Amino acid sequence: MESIPKAMPAASPMEKHEDDDEDQFDEFYKKLPKKQVAGLMLAQHKGFWYDEPILHGVVTFQKHFESQDSDILLATMPKSGTTWLKALTFAIVNRSKSEHSISESPLLFQNPHQLVPFLELDLYRGGKLPDPNMMITRPRIFATHVPYQCLSDTLLSNDSKSPRIVYLCRNPLDAFTSLMHFFSQNGALPADDETSALEEYFGAFCEGFSIFGPFWDQILGYWDASLKNSNKVLFLHYEDLQRDTPSSVKKLAEFLGCGFSQQEENQGLVEGLIKLCSLENLKNLECNKEGDLHLVHTIKKSTYFRKGKVGDWVNFLTPSMAKRLEGLMTEKFAESGKNVV
Repeated sequence: MESIPKAMPAASPMEKHEDDDEDQFDEFYKKLPKKQVAGLMLAQHKGFWYDEPILHGVVTFQKHFESQDSDILLATMPKSGTTWLKALTFAIVNRSKSEHSISESPLLFQNPHQLVPFLELDLYRGGKLPDPNMMITRPRIFATHVPYQCLSDTLLSNDSKSPRIVYLCRNPLDAFTSLMHFFSQNGALPADDETSALEEYFGAFCEGFSIFGPFWDQILGYWDASLKNSNKVLFLHYEDLQRDTPSSVKKLAEFLGCGFSQQEENQGLVEGLIKLCSLENLKNLECNKEGDLHLVHTIKKSTYFRKGKVGDWVNFLTPSMAKRLEGLMTEKFAESGKNVV
């Protein structure tokens, strides 16, 4: 049975990584089951799949991250509305601060992924140990693609001091479609044979061999957690957020303990925040048009803002591909007692 290397003594706040941890990770990684998918080597850890750079961040954050009861964790599968959820949550939580008013919001000048950092892809990437005091604002807002079953012990404690977790679920048909466009735009698909790579990725995705997957196990992990601990884990659907954004935003704010007052609603603050965080607004801001984000991999900022439409998969997946994935969703989610997606 695989085990995570035991944590070493705490590093100084400014130290980026520990050499002993680095050596332990290398030995740990060598022993994991591997699967190659379209040129990408994935390793299995606790039933889920990661490439090596991402897994290094996952293991480091599992060992070293210490949550606070005021923390907020935003969780998603890749390309499931993560950027939108980050922007909305940041705007909701910070709306009472004068420097974060709609007209002066940091969202107008910084990419949402810079304001709400990923744990495994950013703060702890490559075994880095961030300064624990680097985020002095409260509440601290973090994001992750890591499955619920693989979060750190402090995030899974379920006591009064554990943070709030928000999970945004998106129909895997659209999530996969968005992911393939994202890969293509960032040069992660071989330009000379994109069709073949797409077919291989799709087959692997349906078999559970995808980064942070199997997708059904990740979705069901957060779904089950929300049923067992609804005051600490909120499960949202991307499709509901699109269909009735005001109601979903108010539900999110209530869960985070900062619901909108009647006065705020009368003043149009809900609509103002929604407009600020809309895809149309964010994609046209200069801070999101140019430049890169240096996470585990270098990502073009503009590629986080494509369409965001529900049902766009019909323009990308063949009928046979859609039938296979829909059948898989029906099979995997049947025992949940409800249509999870």
